[in-house]
Order: sequence, then C-alpha cells, then structure tokens
Amino acid sequence: MSIAGMFIKRPVMTTLVMLAILLFGLMAYRSLPVSDLPSVDFPTISVSASLPGASPETMASSVATPLEKQFETIAGIDSMISTSSQGKTSITIQFVLSRNIDAAAQDVQAAIARTMRKLPSDMPSPPTYRKVNPADQPILFIALTSPTLPLPSLDEYGQTLMAQRISMVDGVAQVMIFGSQKRAVRIQLDPQELAFRGIGVDEVADAIGQQNVNMPTGILYGPHRSFTVQATGQLLQASDYQSLVVAYRSGAPVRLESLGRIFDSTENDKEAAWFCTPDSQERSLVLAVQRQPGTNTVEVADNVKSVLKTLQEQLPPSVNVIILRDGSVNIRQSFNDVRFTLLLTLCLVVLVIFLFLRNVSATIIPSLALPMSIIGTFTVMYALNYSLDNLSLMALTLCVGFVVDDAIVMLENIVRHMEMGKPRMQAALDGAKEVSFTIVSMTLSLAAVFIPVIFMSGLVGRLFREFAVTIGTAVIVSGFVSLTLTPMLSSRFIRPPSEVHHGRIYRASEMVFTWMIRFYDVTLRVALRHRLTTFLTALAVLGGSVYLFLVVPQGFIPSEDRDMLVVRTEASQGISYKSMFEHQQALATVLQQDPSVFQFMSQAEGNTGQMLLLLKPRSERALSADEVLQELRPKLASVPGIQAFIQNPPVINLGGRSAKSLYQYTLQGPDTDELFRGASQLMERLKNTPGLGLQDVSSDMQLQNPELNVHIDRDQASALGVSATEVESVLNNAYGSRQVSTIYAPNNDYQVIMELLPEYQQDPTALSLLYVRSTFGLSGSGPLVPLKAVADLKEDVGPLSINHSGQLPAVTISFNLQPGTSLSQAVDEVNKVARDTLPATVSAGFQGTAQAFQSSMSSLYLLLALAIVVIYIVLGILYENFFHPVTILSALPFAAFGAVLTLVVFHTDLSLYAFVGIIMLVGLVKKNGIMMIDFAIVLQRGGKSPADAIHEACLIRFRP
Repeated sequence: MSIAGMFIKRPVMTTLVMLAILLFGLMAYRSLPVSDLPSVDFPTISVSASLPGASPETMASSVATPLEKQFETIAGIDSMISTSSQGKTSITIQFVLSRNIDAAAQDVQAAIARTMRKLPSDMPSPPTYRKVNPADQPILFIALTSPTLPLPSLDEYGQTLMAQRISMVDGVAQVMIFGSQKRAVRIQLDPQELAFRGIGVDEVADAIGQQNVNMPTGILYGPHRSFTVQATGQLLQASDYQSLVVAYRSGAPVRLESLGRIFDSTENDKEAAWFCTPDSQERSLVLAVQRQPGTNTVEVADNVKSVLKTLQEQLPPSVNVIILRDGSVNIRQSFNDVRFTLLLTLCLVVLVIFLFLRNVSATIIPSLALPMSIIGTFTVMYALNYSLDNLSLMALTLCVGFVVDDAIVMLENIVRHMEMGKPRMQAALDGAKEVSFTIVSMTLSLAAVFIPVIFMSGLVGRLFREFAVTIGTAVIVSGFVSLTLTPMLSSRFIRPPSEVHHGRIYRASEMVFTWMIRFYDVTLRVALRHRLTTFLTALAVLGGSVYLFLVVPQGFIPSEDRDMLVVRTEASQGISYKSMFEHQQALATVLQQDPSVFQFMSQAEGNTGQMLLLLKPRSERALSADEVLQELRPKLASVPGIQAFIQNPPVINLGGRSAKSLYQYTLQGPDTDELFRGASQLMERLKNTPGLGLQDVSSDMQLQNPELNVHIDRDQASALGVSATEVESVLNNAYGSRQVSTIYAPNNDYQVIMELLPEYQQDPTALSLLYVRSTFGLSGSGPLVPLKAVADLKEDVGPLSINHSGQLPAVTISFNLQPGTSLSQAVDEVNKVARDTLPATVSAGFQGTAQAFQSSMSSLYLLLALAIVVIYIVLGILYENFFHPVTILSALPFAAFGAVLTLVVFHTDLSLYAFVGIIMLVGLVKKNGIMMIDFAIVLQRGGKSPADAIHEACLIRFRP
C-alpha cells in the first residue's frame, strides 16, 4: 500500500495531522518578527577617537595609523577604512561574515589597549568602539523643538531624559543624536588683556583645572557620629568662574572675568539641526533610534512610541516631540500589500481551478493545500529565527502557484479514474498510487532548485537564503499534503461525474476546453511529425536566449518608493560655520516649496550637511520618489555656493564608508601625489565624458582647505627658552576649543571649554597677539615671548580630511545613475575610463553596492547552471535514467527566451529579483515536463511506441 493509500484509509489520523500542522503554524505566525528584509548582520565595528584642535594630518599620522597597525593583526578582517578630519578619526572594520562579532569586539578592545602608549597623551579620552550594522537603518527619527527653551535645555531633555530611557527599551540598540547642543561653560580670552597682565594662555588653563575639582575628601569618625567631609571645589555655573583668581600681579588678584568672557554655551557651537515643514524652519534636536538585529521592527517601534507618550508627560509643555519618520509604517504598508497580494493570488488560483474542473467540491479539495502549505511553513520559519519580511512573503506568494500543482495533479488523476466508471474510493486509491511517484519527483526536484541558493556566500546568499528555505519548505509541505489530505478528501467528497448536474456554464466551458485540446492535438502532431524542424527551432531559441542574456541590462536591487529621500550637501572647503548654516537653510527653503515634500530634517557641520526628506504618501503626490528626485535636482543646483547630492536610499546599505552618492569607486596608492592627480583626472573625465550615464559625480578628496602654517624657528626658540611643545600647546589652548576642565553634575557631566574671543579667531594676524612663556627664569618661569618672535606664519592649503583604505591613502569617487542607465553599463564604462586614465601605481575597485553587484552577478549565472545540474541529478536518481532529465528540461530555452525578452521589451534590468524569477521558472518548466514524461514512461512500458506514448501523455496531462 502506498503512502497515500494509508492516509486514505485512516481519515482520523489524516485530519489530526493536518490540524497539528495548522495549530503549530498559527502559533509560529503570531511569534514571527516583522521586518522589511531578512536580518543581515555584517560583523562591523566602528572605532572613534577625538583630539580637539588637531589637524587632519595629525589625526591620520598620530591616531589613525597606530590604531590601524594594531587592528591589522586581528584575524578575519574583510576591509578596514578610516577617515581623519579636524579633531576626529573614525575607523570602520568590517569582518568576514563568518566572524563572531563579540569575539571580534574583544580583539578590537585589546588592540586599542596595546596602542594607548603610542597615542597622543593629551587626548581627552581613549578611543571608543561600538558594534554597528551598516545594513541597518534607524527605525525612528524623533525631532524635538521648542519656541521658548534654549537649545542646551532642550538638549538636556533629549539626551538625559529621552535618549537614555529609549535606549533601555527592549530591542533598541542605540540612539544617535543629530544637532547635539549639550551644555558647556565656554571661556573666551582676550589675548591683549593676557599680554597686558603678563599671563600666558597655559596659565589660565592650569588655574581653571586646579580650581574646579571634584575629589574625594574622606570621612570623620567620631566616638558617637561620623561626618562625611564635603568641599566646594566644584564650580557648576558659568557665573561661578567669574571671580576665579588666575594670578596675582602687583599684589592684586587677577580674576578670570577681567581676561575675557565666561558664559553658558554648548560643547559644539558649530553644528546645527533644523526641523522643517513647508511653513517653518526650527532649530531642533533629532534622535535616531536603531534596533537590535533580529528584533521585530514594528514591535520595537511601537514600544518606543509607547515610552514616548510617557516621557511627554514629564516634559514641559513648550517642548514639541515630533515623529519625523517611522520606519514601521512602510513595513506595515508593505506587509499589508504583500498579504493582500497573497490572498488575491489564492483567490485567482482557486478561480482557475474552478474554471477547469467545473466542480465545487473538486475545487475546494486542492485549494486546501494552499493554506495548509503556507501555514505549515511558518513553523519552520520560526524554528530557524526567520521573519515576515518582503523576501519571505514574496516566497510564500510565488509558491502559491507551486504548492497547488501537486494537489491538482492528484485530484485530476482521481477524477479521471472516476470518469472510467470506478467507485470513488477505488478511484482515489488507484489514482493516488499512479501519480504518487510523479508528485514525489515534482516536489523533490522543485525543492532541489533552491539548494544552490541556500549555499550561496556573501550578501546575496544572506539575503536570499531565507527566501530559498521558505519556498523550499512550502513546496515540501505541499507535496506531503497532496499525498495525504487531497486523496483522503477526494475519496469521501468528490461526486462522480454521472451525479454532477451540468448546466449551461459547464457545457460552454466544456466546448471551449474541447476546442483547446483539439487545437493542441493538431499542433502537437505537426511538431512530432517534423522533429528536425522542431529541434532546430529549439536550438535557435537557445541561441537567442544566450544572446538576450548577454545584451540585457543588469541591475542589483531595484529602488523602492518608501516616501523618503536623502540629500547630502557640501560647501566650499574652509567655509565658516555661519556661512554653512546660511547655505544649508537656503537649500531648505527650496525644498519647502516643493509640493511633494511633507517635512524634513536638516543638519550641518563643517562644510557638509545632510537632509532627510519625508515625502507625502504616494497616494497624495503625482510623482514617484525617483521622479521627485529628478525634479528636485535642478532646483537644488540653483543655490550658489553649495552642492546638493540627492538620492533615493537603497533598501539595504552596503559598505562602511559614507558617500554622497549611491555607488562608490575607490582608488588606492602609496604615492599620494600620483593618487590625488589620478583621482582628479578620473573624476573630471567621469563628469565631462558624454554618454557614460552618470550624474552626481563627487569625491571625498578635499585638498584645498585654507591652512595657516606656523613655522617654528627652532634656533631662535631655543635661544629664548621656548620649546615646540609650548608653542603648539599655546595654539591648542587658543584655537582648539580645548576642554580644560569637567563639571560633574548629578545626572551628567559637562565640559569647560577655553578659546580666544571670536574677534581674535577670524584673521591670521591675531596670532601675533599670542605669547609663550619662556623657561629662562626663576623656577623655570621666565618672561612671555611673543609668538611672532619664534615662528613665521604662512598661508597655504591642505586636506580637510584624510582617508585610508587598508592602511593605504585612498580616494573614493561616488556617482549616481542617470535615468535609463543600468548599473552593469555604468560599471563597464567606469572601469574602461579608469584603465585609460590612472597610472600603474594606483589600484582601483568598486566598493559598497557596486562591489556587491559585481560579485553577486558573476555568481548568479553559475547559480542558474547549478540549479539545472541539481535538477538533472535529482531527476536522474529518481528515474534511474540519464536521458529522461534532459527530455524534461528541454523546454528551458523557450522559457528563458520568453523571460529575458520580457525584460528587454519592458526596459527592465536583470536584477536579483528577476534572476530569482528565472530560477523559479526552471522549476515550473520542470514540473510540466515531469507530468508528461512520467505518464509517457508508464504508457511506453505498456507497449506503446515513444511517439504514441508522449502524444497520449500530453493530451491526458493537458488539463492539469
């Protein structure tokens, strides 16, 4: 007795097994996390270090290089890039996907500890590291504004109260803050007052550090009571520093207030963020919430919003909390769209079944295989920690056409046996036994199609592994349901054809079906009669398929309209922060006037900025996100003095380096002169060569930042008792916004920052007002020596940032694609121009999305070939024949030709999704072939010739 026969004769067992599948599947469905894409965890660690006032060259040589040399000894590093700018260094280490992130973090921490002795001693804090996932985007952007509160007070609520509390929400990884305006005490000195009173800048810094202290003071233990000793060494407010005595001159104290201004300020007064609507631009604080990998995005966002409601009750009424962007909204919409598509697909499939079977009971029975297969798949998804995302739901939607096939084949064969006059039970037993092997062959070979996808490496493998396992599981469950539930129900509920009342609709459809099968019979006979012509036609189609695969434009992951755009801005090098703020606001004014823009966040620091645009819902605007992007580009370009690079952010971010455009091309070389010269020439050619299809071509090479070089006359300085250390220390204290002390409050700590008055920071001639203390004197404290006496000043230009890739100096050129240009075309053109432009000492290659495209598309053709080979192996094993699998797969050239021709006709790139569709097409073609070949083999064994057997098999299997 076959497997199907056992389940036919034991209906109670069959029913309970199906109920168990339903029960556990529904329980798993309720527990599955909801996300936009499968969790792709790149083992990536970001290391940050700061040295206020240090130049990019100093940060690169004294901070980035020592750290990079230690990091290179860590095992499993895939890439390492660094960016050194004014006072900051950021190093991003990306490990191979198999590397454990926690173990890698321990190695990074140990490497930082080993490097500490080689780092500058005056760094305010050691380098810090954090685990990041560049593929993950913040799920919530929250803007805080207030019409009355000062920004430091608003920052206090945002950072101390809200950010810390939100970070504690289950599933939240971290909260980033844009436009931070953390409170600080700022001391601005007048160099003329210092010179008049004979006080050096360093002396002021030392005095502040000695007068603002927070040290342990001990306990008094008396015979009956103990006293905790408290001293008022801490100065908490700017007003407390006014009367601080710096020195004594002529027996009178010199107080700090007489040397300049002391006021409550912010740590970074050269950064700003705005919340913008079509009617206003308000200074704000923006919190960006990132979730932990593997958590439910929708659930985490809901939990954060629930906490926000509680926090708003603790905030003053003047503080406005605005959810700028909620990533869970798009996920919900996408989830609902896919769920609707899934239900619609179910209905259409059931309708098609009814049109061909024309029997209600015969329609319901195979239709039950659909929910059973899909719900049963949820259990496996839960066990493997998968999520309900676009790819897994796409797999379930696409598999609807697969999972019902087996049930239809089973049902149709049982009905055919009933039409022979057999009783219902006997027809079910005979029909199920006859096609059981066919269904097993179809199920196993179709599941085998996705085996190569499961074992793919890299990003594509991580993304589509969940897709492949989900659809493979659904296929296997459907095969099991078709061998158990479908024949059992058929043996009880299908009415014999003689008992079915045939109405006019049935007779009309029967006439159509009869005409179709007659037409198929005639054309089939022609094809079988002219075998050579048919074979040559197949070869021609195969050649056409290969040609189309070669000429079709290739893409990566298609862009999506998620009601969001990102704008990155860049002004001239050396621009003042006030001018940068004005230019950034001018761009914001342009965006406010666009009818498609709903609201946005704007942020600027240094000579760069960024904007996160929230568009109106798609139903409320006439243009798609990509069309809005193209419309905004010339408008933003009309603002002089600043460049705007607008992009539709990709579904998944790749690469550790942030760029102004989507696609990156990185140049490396040991000779910086040749590297920079080659990068400049390449960028000019990419910008100005017509026909490349590129736009927004930009570079992170910024070498024209105005610099003031202080050349120390070492002989003169030595003669006057001045060292180079003292010269640079004075410059750092004067212009480095140096933290000279720390205020420790009950709930936070704040910096005390010292610098010169703003009017003495605007012109290079102000350096002539600085004095350095000579060591020639009593106790090593001599007279003040003018800085101009030991140093010459020269204006020059230098780098605004220095980038490394794998410890070598690097320049990254980024670009976007013009409408109608495919990524494959752009990659080929950039490589061609680079070969003709760059010197031999400069190496180059794509990074980020373009690199992933190159590696994935080269392996996808191999994947397609492997899928065919795996099917051949499985079919050869099942049929114990070398030739039958070839016959079954003989229709592949026709299917491939139609698929790729469709892409060409509709001007659609051969993307990852299209490739997955072609792989699934292999499965569809194979299932059709199995249905005919398997039946023809049985007829041939019964004595029919091969031609007669396949002709009869094609006609009998035409309906399923």
